[in-house]
Amino acid sequence: MSLKWNLDKSHSEAHFKVKHMVISTVTGEFSDFDAYIESEDESFKNAKFEFKAKVDSINTKNPQRDEHLKNDDFFNSAEFPELVFEGNEFDGEQLNGEITIKGITKPISLDVDFGGIITDPYGNQRAGFEVTGQLNRHDFGLNWNATLESGGLVVSDNVKLFVNLEFIKQ
Repeated sequence: MSLKWNLDKSHSEAHFKVKHMVISTVTGEFSDFDAYIESEDESFKNAKFEFKAKVDSINTKNPQRDEHLKNDDFFNSAEFPELVFEGNEFDGEQLNGEITIKGITKPISLDVDFGGIITDPYGNQRAGFEVTGQLNRHDFGLNWNATLESGGLVVSDNVKLFVNLEFIKQ
């Protein structure tokens, strides 16, 4: 019998960070996302993980930049409204799977800090995961850039991922 775990959205977040003009970092988030886990036991070893985020929910605290990220220079949210991660190989510290962005699917390996399982004051079992990783945005057709007078790029190729997820056992 498999165990099903649904996301507690009010205690979860999905952030990313990317270098801007070489000297600083811009942080963004997806505010509309969902995830679930299906596992054979509470170790989550080789469980099926799924995470989906609505591209139109991107927020970098700059509406003009957010609109640029939604257009074809980056995500093309009109044609590709979601980004999806599917994982099925988890060893307790590393989660391997595939991520699909802008219709392009690539393998990705993510670091996981499994916070464990607790029973909340209402009798619900909860599990927490802090997930981090990195990807190259060009692998997914997110190619827009400009060169600075100094020779650096406006937007770094590497994007760092920071996802904190809390699940409730069903």
